[in-house]
Amino acid sequence: MSGHSHWATIKRKKGAADAKKGKIFTRLAREIVIAAREGGGDPGMNVRLELAIDKAKAANMPKDSIDRAIKRGTGEDKDGVEFEEILYEGYAANGVALMMECVTENRNRTVAELRHILSRAGGSMGDPGSVSWQFDRMSFFAIDGESHDFDEIFELAVEAGADDIKMEDTVIEIYGKPSNFHTIADHLSKANIKPDESGIRFLPKQEITLDTEKTIKVMKTIEILEELDDIQNIYSNLDITEEAIQSMENS
Repeated sequence: MSGHSHWATIKRKKGAADAKKGKIFTRLAREIVIAAREGGGDPGMNVRLELAIDKAKAANMPKDSIDRAIKRGTGEDKDGVEFEEILYEGYAANGVALMMECVTENRNRTVAELRHILSRAGGSMGDPGSVSWQFDRMSFFAIDGESHDFDEIFELAVEAGADDIKMEDTVIEIYGKPSNFHTIADHLSKANIKPDESGIRFLPKQEITLDTEKTIKVMKTIEILEELDDIQNIYSNLDITEEAIQSMENS
């Protein structure tokens, strides 16, 4: 997963530029809405909301926008549209499997946009279950390894029930069962450790290795999909090589 981790780090850095355009705020606001709707508007009692707010603050999202998103989620703001979380499955070119997490108020529009992008790139949408069997759902936390002690994080994570803790480049990665997400998050929070990234993600059981040119083509397709406001996260079973990452950075 080191290639995926490196690529995710690059995209996090690129997120600063996206924030300037305000585009990332739409995605963050929807994440806050869903979190508040599911677990209430008090971040002290809602770990998912706390993490969503932390992400929003890290992207310099205005406090008024954060508060407004919370109220939309709790129903205090009656003028807000009704969002729903939907998981779509599909394939990019060369049979690369994709899991696409979306938050949308118009699923017909979302499906049409996804199908259009994938078909133009030599891929296709998949039926429910046609792709998901190739992935495991896992709790995931990424922590800056240069600012935190690995052994301390390791002990905390093990105590919280994590299944795997490892260092990738300068990032400490924690993996666990989805049911342990809140427990791990609570342990980190009580230790005043804020992850750079966290959530429930899909990890491929087996990756597909392509040549550099084909790998870059798929990576660019994923980037185009990520430009859609309705997309929250995309996971693939593509083996992202360092060579492909360097080519993408230089392009």
